[in-house]
Amino acid sequence: MEAFIIKALQLVLALTLLVVIHEFGHYIFARMFGIRVEKFYMFFNPWFSILKYNPATGRLEIGTWSTKDKTDKEKEVEHSLLSIRVGRDREASGGKIVAWRKTIYGIGWLPLGGYVKIAGMIDESMDKEQMAAEPKPWEFRTKPAWQRLLVMLAGVIFNFVLAIVIYAGIAFYWGEKVVPLQEATEGMNYSQPLQDVGLRNGDILLSLNGEEIDVAKGSVEWDLVQDGATIEVLRDHTDRLSFTLPDGTTSKIIKDNTLPVEYRFPVLVSDVVAEPAKSAGLMVGDRIVKIGTDTTPAFTEMATALEKYAGKPTTITVMRADSLVALKATPTAAGKLGFLYRHPADIYPTVIKEYGLFASVPRGVELGVNQLGMYVSSLKHVFTKSGAEQVGGFGAIGNMFPDKWNWLSFWNITAFLSVILAFMNVLPIPALDGGHVLFTLYEIVTRRKPSDKFLEYAQMAGMAFLLLLLVYANGNDLYRWIFK
Repeated sequence: MEAFIIKALQLVLALTLLVVIHEFGHYIFARMFGIRVEKFYMFFNPWFSILKYNPATGRLEIGTWSTKDKTDKEKEVEHSLLSIRVGRDREASGGKIVAWRKTIYGIGWLPLGGYVKIAGMIDESMDKEQMAAEPKPWEFRTKPAWQRLLVMLAGVIFNFVLAIVIYAGIAFYWGEKVVPLQEATEGMNYSQPLQDVGLRNGDILLSLNGEEIDVAKGSVEWDLVQDGATIEVLRDHTDRLSFTLPDGTTSKIIKDNTLPVEYRFPVLVSDVVAEPAKSAGLMVGDRIVKIGTDTTPAFTEMATALEKYAGKPTTITVMRADSLVALKATPTAAGKLGFLYRHPADIYPTVIKEYGLFASVPRGVELGVNQLGMYVSSLKHVFTKSGAEQVGGFGAIGNMFPDKWNWLSFWNITAFLSVILAFMNVLPIPALDGGHVLFTLYEIVTRRKPSDKFLEYAQMAGMAFLLLLLVYANGNDLYRWIFK
């Protein structure tokens, strides 16, 4: 129970931060362009709000709900469990009310996200009465298309910037665990241009231009590939060899759009999360050494072998407690077994690479871009049968957090979730920011604005789709919890 509570608290705290930053992006851009924001809510508030603050009346209300007026069914009467005056009633006094005081701020009870209600915009509030009235100059719909586009992109931009800030903060405060090259006993993987020079996957890097390489002091990947550089390596743990990079090597590597060198590491199972690994009997701590007839000394060979045997029954040979064990499994069509593997920094001895304030910023950008690229590339598996089965909801997200509070893990996971939230929101699905962006781009290109009726139907269709997706994802969580 304690582990569940800690995971739940981390999940709620992370989602609260991500939602507030996302919605603040929409809010601040709307205000920049003179658009009125009627509500700013953390979490959704159907039928009931935990807390509501109206700066115009100076009232803070706890536990609020609405009912129909008995004498006029078109009107609603608001009720609250407790109403506290925390400021001057500017509405009653007739004084000037600045823009931010015209927004009602609140906390809902349904932690599935949050929202800002922007005047004159077709959104989840479905305020048809407002849309039927004469457009006002401070409404979203009366603003130029480029301003509306920026308002809709702002939430995504703020989430991605938040991820960069978090990654930069992690680099500055904690530094980064790196593996000294001499400790990487499986050596490195080399891009094709470097292999053409004579380097071989598995060679252990020793020195660059006669000096020992210190990974804690620089960017080894690109320092190595300067034309004319002399690289010394240890091959097969016995032979010291030197290679001088000819002119044009750097340009070939850049053209290939690949990293020049990457750590090789043995495949050690850190967790068994899905089929077919569970049924095969794969265990934490197993080292995968062969798939079918293909030996797999490192992750690179394993990934290639899994693609080769995708969808085919095969033998997975693992090293378990100094003994070889043969397991039977059928990799998925996407070439997956359903396990997590240990990171090189959890296998080899490490040192801490420190970043100063200015160096941490580009590192934050690099990590944010890399995480986005990896997440986008992984989405192709979602459209396979096994990938669809692994789609998860809040339970799956909560399980990403450790069962003991660890701030480094918390911020790493929160940054990754911020990247995911940014990408998912920009997908061209009605009811998401990306849907609004798509329709606005259509308007800019064709100079024809979609009708309000079309936008209303699109919004309802998008909301229905997202609701079904939410039910499916969380249903998967429930199914796995009960039956697996």
